[in-house]
Amino acid sequence: MSNEKIILGIDPGTTIMGFGLIKVTGKKMNFLQLNELDLKKYSDHYLKLKLIFERTIELIDTHHPDEIAIEAPFFGKNVQSMLKLGRAQGVAMAAGLSREIPITEYAPKKIKMAITGSGSASKEQVAKMLQSILGLKSLPKNLDSMDGLAAAVCHFYNQGRVEIGKNYTGWSAFVKQNEDRVKK
Repeated sequence: MSNEKIILGIDPGTTIMGFGLIKVTGKKMNFLQLNELDLKKYSDHYLKLKLIFERTIELIDTHHPDEIAIEAPFFGKNVQSMLKLGRAQGVAMAAGLSREIPITEYAPKKIKMAITGSGSASKEQVAKMLQSILGLKSLPKNLDSMDGLAAAVCHFYNQGRVEIGKNYTGWSAFVKQNEDRVKK
């Protein structure tokens, strides 16, 4: 059993949070699940963050992932959108950290590059490639869940490689790697 692990991939968002799960056995990966948390009907941003946290905890408690791969926010021109996206990512990370699951962040371009070979691939190209790699019969109507799955597959492809992104294995590791952000 030690050569088996489950990877939860998350694409955080305050409108839709996409997620996907894969099971890795040795050097082989198998699709487990993908879905999304639709938050469009909620207007309260804090309620959305609570729901993201609770859904992430539910996924962890149900599937017992060994690792979490999460898409890092991209830099855009709208500061308010960036702040909201960063908060969504933060609560998803906090859920994983509260269960002491190692988390790795991946930039959107790195995920696209790992899946398609091109950092500028479209959402549709990433989804089609994942469909082919994992043998999925069909694609979901909304592709946010495929973005979460892409994060998990990217993590699988990057195992054993030195990461440019940040790894956190718990609160103490996060604090140690971010001492400049901690008030004393």
